[in-house]
Amino acid sequence: MDRIDDATVFASRRSFLLGLAYRLLGSRAEAEDVVQDLFIKWLEADQASIANPAAWLTTACTRHCIDLLRSARRARVDYIGTWLPEPIHTLHHESPEQSHELASSLSTAFLLLLERLTPKERAAYLLYDIFDLDYSQVAAALDVQEATCRKLVSRAKASLGNAQVRHQPEPSRQQELLNAFHAAIASGSTQGLAALLSEDVELCADGGGKASAIRETLYGLEAVLAFVGESLSRYWREYQWQEVEINGGRGVVLRGEGEEVVAVVSFGYDAEGRVNRVFIMRNPDKLVGVGSGVLV
Repeated sequence: MDRIDDATVFASRRSFLLGLAYRLLGSRAEAEDVVQDLFIKWLEADQASIANPAAWLTTACTRHCIDLLRSARRARVDYIGTWLPEPIHTLHHESPEQSHELASSLSTAFLLLLERLTPKERAAYLLYDIFDLDYSQVAAALDVQEATCRKLVSRAKASLGNAQVRHQPEPSRQQELLNAFHAAIASGSTQGLAALLSEDVELCADGGGKASAIRETLYGLEAVLAFVGESLSRYWREYQWQEVEINGGRGVVLRGEGEEVVAVVSFGYDAEGRVNRVFIMRNPDKLVGVGSGVLV
């Protein structure tokens, strides 16, 4: 196999590898670094000895991400304020069924649920439940026995519990929410927004110690509405408002002077289609790649 063929084989798997790495790490920047490192490793590998390139690449990507996850968990102990996954701008053209599955496995709420799992549980669950590998393939990627792999997936599902259900309402419902949210920011009146939020709604923000953001999660409808109608309305009403696909669902990119991205907002939903989580990203390090590409 020559170098051109090597690159072609890798290119055919790049989207899959980037999607896997992002879901494992919750960081697009780190996922792109993993894929780039993997490309170099792939070109340096003995191609003649690799019987199944797709399996080889999946294994190498998974193990690299598991190593990074273990290091990341230690680093997050010192993280300032709330840690949230890096938001990504998604665009997809699959069938409605495929689009829903994409959205549900990329949502900020789902990625945060995965934080409950150990690195190996997270990898096993994603490979088996999201990417549809069978137990023998997942076991090979993790270098464990198949029986161990089954236990990892079982423990992951038990840890996620009922929360593993990934709710994503119809686009029209999401648009209704964005319109109400925008109106609340522009006017300070949250009456229209209130009907679309659950009583136990939560709001959290990630400033990373580098941008102003609340450090504690707000709980309950009254507290969230007060924050949106008073604080956010006061500081955000002059920002440019751009509605885009964020992590598979309708979200908002806010821009200040010079088109600089200053915040990204995404949402989580309950089974009735009401918003039960509001996620605000303010950390400038995690806003760099917003709008620069597409993750599928």
